[in-house]
Amino acid sequence: MFGLAAWSSSAWAYRPFDGTDAAVAAPGEVEIELQPAGPRRDVGGTTLIAPATVFNYGLSEGWEAVLEGQGETPLSSSGPTSLTAAGAFLKHVVVPGSLQDKTGPSVATEFGVLLPDSTGDSGVGASIAGIVSQRWDWGTIHFNAETAVTRDHHGDVFFSTILEGPSKWTVRPVAEIFYENEFGREETISGLIGLIWQVRDNLSFDLAFRHALMGGHPVNELRAGLTFGFPLRFLDGRATH
Repeated sequence: MFGLAAWSSSAWAYRPFDGTDAAVAAPGEVEIELQPAGPRRDVGGTTLIAPATVFNYGLSEGWEAVLEGQGETPLSSSGPTSLTAAGAFLKHVVVPGSLQDKTGPSVATEFGVLLPDSTGDSGVGASIAGIVSQRWDWGTIHFNAETAVTRDHHGDVFFSTILEGPSKWTVRPVAEIFYENEFGREETISGLIGLIWQVRDNLSFDLAFRHALMGGHPVNELRAGLTFGFPLRFLDGRATH
């Protein structure tokens, strides 16, 4: 799913990007994407994003449940911490491909509900996205296209392209560019560059810098976090892992 100040739908579906990939957690597996704290500076001042969290759970083969949200605390002026970018989604791999160790592109869809911010000034929205991913020896590309009705009930479209270095590299360079148009409100163009350190299959760390123009105003953001996973299966009323 898609994220932070510029994207009105959701957040941090695949760290450190605003877009996501055409893959899901294995059945009975939990995957948590976490940014403990990170600064974002825009025309309104500096905001601390702490934390930003995505909780993924593999429901069955090719299906994943996603819960996400983030805390935002203004640093340039006094104000309370608010919960933003919260949502509940289902993600499904429609066509298994290179991300599932098969041939050809992987194709997935993600859809769900955008939950109100804790400030009480927004309502409920909805979104649906299509994702296509292709992995080669030299790198991986992910394409995202999403349409949404925002929490403020405006139409919104989002397009993202993610580029990654070779998946076999322990530390691989990554980049993303996205375009968003919230109709009747503002346009956003965003670019991101960073690194992902793949410690092992179920643990990675990420560091990235994002610069965007949101309604013609600059937005700068530092993102740093981790993604980790573990099995969680419910048997006879007990969770085992």
